Amino acid sequence: MLVKMGVHVSDLERPIRRALSKIDWVFLENAKQEAVITSTNEGTHSPSSLHYANLAVDIRLPKDDVKKTLGVLKEVLGPSYDVILEASHFHIEYDPK
Repeated sequence: MLVKMGVHVSDLERPIRRALSKIDWVFLENAKQEAVITSTNEGTHSPSSLHYANLAVDIRLPKDDVKKTLGVLKEVLGPSYDVILEASHFHIEYDPK
């Protein structure tokens, strides 16, 4: 897994940190590329965003098979994680219901 310059992963809470290896596996197996974390708690997010609670990451979209990768991410991460397709990235957050 790659991390964009200026992005800090050290403050991430355990549930989202544990998901990172699964996210990278999905990218390597399905998109044939490494996942890239583009944002954690830095930057501007909505006021109630779980980014500020260190429970969310943004991952750059793969070059191909975006919808397939989205589906596999949702399946592999399970119901405690929300995986949302944004314009330029997947927003992934730990948000158990």
